Amino acid sequence: MNQKTYLKIPLDRVGVLIGPKGKVKKRIEDSYGVTLNVESQSGSVEVVLNQGAEDVSVIFSVRNIIKAIGRGFSPRRAEILANEGFDLHILDLTSFVGNSRNALNRVKGRIIGKDGRSRALLEELTETRISVYGYTIGIIGNDEGLRVAGDAIMMLVKGAFHKTVWNFLYAYRRKMKKERSVIWYEGPKPKTKLS
Repeated sequence: MNQKTYLKIPLDRVGVLIGPKGKVKKRIEDSYGVTLNVESQSGSVEVVLNQGAEDVSVIFSVRNIIKAIGRGFSPRRAEILANEGFDLHILDLTSFVGNSRNALNRVKGRIIGKDGRSRALLEELTETRISVYGYTIGIIGNDEGLRVAGDAIMMLVKGAFHKTVWNFLYAYRRKMKKERSVIWYEGPKPKTKLS
């Protein structure tokens, strides 16, 4: 019996999932040992694990990749979700600013920034990937990155100055670099003989 799962993506993202001449769909199928049945009129996607596949959990990775593509990520950026330790988190902006188109556009503009610079800096400082699509913000990263990026985005949604958010993120980066340097150092300093 084949393992399968279903999900739905926005109609305007179906073409991205399929790709030019079906290349993206084929790459996903070949890379992960699945078959994708895409219904282009409804946006429904069935992910079927191929016969003989050994790792059943791959179906959930593929589901997350497709979900990320549906939330505005490029297929290449979404495929990092196949790596262990990476997850997708989606923030629904209407939960925080309501359904007002003006409020949504204002908040999305604050997160993206001029020429995409705010989003790029958020991604760099939190080691995440961020997509602003429709009324949602998608974040791909490890647990720590997801938490910090989510906190920074919520600060922007609630109206914090960009400088305040960047200071918060730079402090986080300093802390992470310090912790990483401690992790790399694993023992007492060697004793040197004085001559």
